[in-house]
Amino acid sequence: MLRIAVCDDDKAAAQAHRAAAEASLKRCGAAGSVALYTDSDNLLYDVTEDRFFFDLILLDIEMPGHSGMELAGKLRPALPQVKIIFITSHIEYAVDAFELSVFRYVPKNDAAKRLPAALDDAIRLISLEEGKYYTIQTSSRLERIPCKEIYYIERDGKNARITARSGVSKVRRSLQQVYEELDAEEFIFIDRGCIVNMIHIMQVRGGSVLLKDGTALPVSRSHLQAVKDQINRYWGEHI
Repeated sequence: MLRIAVCDDDKAAAQAHRAAAEASLKRCGAAGSVALYTDSDNLLYDVTEDRFFFDLILLDIEMPGHSGMELAGKLRPALPQVKIIFITSHIEYAVDAFELSVFRYVPKNDAAKRLPAALDDAIRLISLEEGKYYTIQTSSRLERIPCKEIYYIERDGKNARITARSGVSKVRRSLQQVYEELDAEEFIFIDRGCIVNMIHIMQVRGGSVLLKDGTALPVSRSHLQAVKDQINRYWGEHI
């Protein structure tokens, strides 16, 4: 899921940019969320102190406190891969924006026309670069797990336990919440307490699915036929 931040001290402009970002996510068919900031210090604190992660940030250059230029320089060490779109009414900043390796420069007086295209390009590029992934973010850690590397996810009390190529991770979410956040057709429930990634299934044998790494997971009777149908349909469409 893509994470986008909009920072502009003009509340009306910030809300308009957030709406444009949300519309772009829908156009690009990308799952994501948009955080709104009207104080540059709050964004800086969230990223550098609370370790918030963003894939894309829209910054107004002319802001009190930290200007967009200053803020971009301070955010880069914490988010080296972040895409930044500068929005400003002063065209002379365009050269500086280019030197900072900012993704796109959008003049404020033409934002309604040019911002949607800039957002679409950024979101599509991020999707191509990153592929699908699941992000676990808490106050103390940030972990991004490529969806293709997730084998299965089980309920573990109030947590969901994710078993992936990199190891086991826990997130304080229900299985249904994780399933919705993944938003990927390859993940299916094989019973109420387990989600499996179909790309890792070798076969369905008896009442179990056998994964490529040798793991066998039980399928509940109530899910068995639906699981077989979903696997056959998925294999038929992707082979």
